[in-house]
Amino acid sequence: MSVYDIIVIGGGPAGLTAALYARRANKSVLILEKGAFGGQITFSPKVENIPGFLSLSGNEFADHLVEQVLEQGAEVEVCEVTGIRDGEIKTVLTDSGEFQAKAVIVATGARHRLLGLEREKEFIGDGISFCAVCDGAFYQGKTVAVIGGGNSALQEAILLSEQCEKVFVVQNLDTLTGEQKLRDHLAARPNVEIILGTVVDAILGEKALTGIRVKRVADGALSDLAVDGMFVAIGLIPQNEPFANVVKLNSYGYADADESCLTATPGIFVAGDCRSKKIRQVTTAAADGAVAALAACDYVD
Repeated sequence: MSVYDIIVIGGGPAGLTAALYARRANKSVLILEKGAFGGQITFSPKVENIPGFLSLSGNEFADHLVEQVLEQGAEVEVCEVTGIRDGEIKTVLTDSGEFQAKAVIVATGARHRLLGLEREKEFIGDGISFCAVCDGAFYQGKTVAVIGGGNSALQEAILLSEQCEKVFVVQNLDTLTGEQKLRDHLAARPNVEIILGTVVDAILGEKALTGIRVKRVADGALSDLAVDGMFVAIGLIPQNEPFANVVKLNSYGYADADESCLTATPGIFVAGDCRSKKIRQVTTAAADGAVAALAACDYVD
């Protein structure tokens, strides 16, 4: 079995950037990805906050990254990683066999928690979004719903209220759980309506999302809200479970590593949305990838 210098687990912006930097340092690199390349950015039909690009789709951005990395000579295997066995040489376990490397970069990202509604996935990126910074401008002057009541949801709603005609905030509990300062800020917005003790029961619309059906928890009463878009902000699920034996995870399941992207296990690094951090954007994921790759290269050397 050949031993790579670096194995990168995950083919999103963090993992692909890590592979790019490692190859530029003349290290042999294998990327392991279980699904489509690009990560969460591929759900965005139009991206306007990537430096150097006026506008492009998330898929186009992912294609550019993959092409660039392959051109640099990185190898790719499509498989699901099930664990890492530590040692002087790291062994990455997958559903397609084992791979070995001197260093490993975990860049598995985090997936957005979904509501579990029928047809929800088919509207992601086309009526359903998870990021007001990324997609809020598409709803200028329109009506949207934000689902959730924590800090992330309230921050999304505040940002959307600055450009949308109307913002509904739908929370399943009888109170918002975000910080009081955010709640006060949101309450002062005349175009924001907060609906408590209510869950989303169904998505309305055939080819396009035209509204949502909501259900009051207390009595099951149903009503319809006409909206042009829905922003789901009920949390993220980091993809770190297979690495708990070699990467310390915090109480939320994120890898416990700072801006240096180092873990407590020598030779294992983390990058991107799977890492404990405040800002999760494509630019911060790419930055993590570069930092982790350079640290891994130093370790290999």
